[in-house]
Amino acid sequence: MLYFFILNFIFKYIFSIHILADEEFDELCFEFGLELDEITSEKDIISREQGDEKAEGASDVVLYKIDVPANRYDLLCLEGLVRGLQVFKEKLEAPRYKRVSPADGGEPQRLVITDETASVRPHAVAAVLHDVTFTQERYESFIELQEKLHQNICRKRTLVAIGTHDLDTISGPFTYTAKPPGDIRFKPLNQSKEYTATELMSLYKTDGHLRHYLHIIENEPLYPIIYDSNGIVLSMPPIINGELNTHICIHRHTDSSKNTLFSTYCTLLFLLYELAYRTETLSGDFINKRVGINESAESIAQLLTRMCLRSEVSGEGDLIQVEIPPTRADVIHACDIMEDAAIAYGFNNIVRSTPRTYTVANQLPLNKLTELLRQDLAAAGFTEALTFALCSEEDIADKLRKNIAETRAVHISNPKTAEFQVARTCLLPGLLKTLAANRKMPLPLKLFEISDVVLKDETKDVGARNNRRLCAVYYNKSPGFEVIHGLLDRVMQLLDVKPDRNQGYHIQAAEDSTFFPGRCAEIFSCGKSIGHLGVLHPDVISRFELTMPCSAIDIDIEPFL
Repeated sequence: MLYFFILNFIFKYIFSIHILADEEFDELCFEFGLELDEITSEKDIISREQGDEKAEGASDVVLYKIDVPANRYDLLCLEGLVRGLQVFKEKLEAPRYKRVSPADGGEPQRLVITDETASVRPHAVAAVLHDVTFTQERYESFIELQEKLHQNICRKRTLVAIGTHDLDTISGPFTYTAKPPGDIRFKPLNQSKEYTATELMSLYKTDGHLRHYLHIIENEPLYPIIYDSNGIVLSMPPIINGELNTHICIHRHTDSSKNTLFSTYCTLLFLLYELAYRTETLSGDFINKRVGINESAESIAQLLTRMCLRSEVSGEGDLIQVEIPPTRADVIHACDIMEDAAIAYGFNNIVRSTPRTYTVANQLPLNKLTELLRQDLAAAGFTEALTFALCSEEDIADKLRKNIAETRAVHISNPKTAEFQVARTCLLPGLLKTLAANRKMPLPLKLFEISDVVLKDETKDVGARNNRRLCAVYYNKSPGFEVIHGLLDRVMQLLDVKPDRNQGYHIQAAEDSTFFPGRCAEIFSCGKSIGHLGVLHPDVISRFELTMPCSAIDIDIEPFL
């Protein structure tokens, strides 16, 4: 996740008056586990992408492009990044989030979820930020964070949709329900009149931003909708908010507890509703051994605290109790805590040491055999191709004149495209597609591939297994069966397998629907069938949009290990 910001803003908040040089800031980012990717400006970006003429008049304020890990949601906005660096430099204590009651002693706001939502988007949460001081700049940063969360952890709004509302213009309790689209009517954000939900779907089909989210609910019989106690529509998630309650003001209500990063601007600092903490206990010895350092438990606890993980030594030996805040969703396992300790200690400060256990790496025999064959097949005049491991059902069945039920194919349960429905059961379709894409090249075309296919296998714990195969094709004005046969002989010569019906290899006539009748042979090695070679059937050739004869060989190379 890439993030742009103005460097002087960070210096102002972290270092008060000391302005860092670019090299110093680069080092600070590295120490914190981030990477300063580029120093640029809006003018430079436009100039590079669109030319100098388009860049005239653009801002030349220096921008710093930082590469933030995708799992660090707490660093996706300027406020979160500044706070993290402040805590890391021990200029600020890690914030503490906790639930508070309303200042006036009244009842907390309530969000009522009705049963109708169970069929569409059944869950919702809400939080209130009291006395938020929002300037235009802060509000824009807030909305930018909201959009980044939408694209990241919210999976483009398919899992979560976040809405921000003015608490002064609405009143609770709030109701989250679902209704038929024709029964929903309100004025959406940035529109001048009311629309039904059905009309909004048609309106936003041409909207460059919102049209990407319409598919999430447009085919549902009920659409989710949020009302206040007066029947004012707050939002129709995950599409659009209502117009009447989304303007900048002092108080804001949001249905996402992720926006705790902006509690910085609250009068009641870091006091939000119901944010769960959890505590992990691990030993200092665990961290020392895995990081390669020798620090006391007290020192390690201090390192973790600098990473916004409040830690303290429990009274028992070197055990450390680490409190995981709700903003650190990336901390799942003790290894994640150990990683943060290593970052705070400094990777450059870890002393290099010789491993106590000596091991000698070795290439897997199957991969070694594959590499050797690749070299010699290329030397024989064939060009290597690397094709997709996934393909359509049609590629491995109908186009090869086979029944899909007989292919032992592993099917993808929810394919995103018709091109990737199953795992390939043979390499031939990929090579024929490659021929079709290059059929304007000078003839003959000679291609090969040595890769894995996937086959169902009930004897395996996962129900399937990989099988390493070799496939080659010869495409020319004549079939060239003798070329493919000669390639088989060369491969067997390289494998030191002699022509022999019992202890070596041989071929015998066979029938296979993929090959032309009378022009197909089955290949045997030590009495076991390992594949086929022959001239492809004209129907197969035409179904892959080819126009000339083609011969092919397909064999299993695993028996030769």
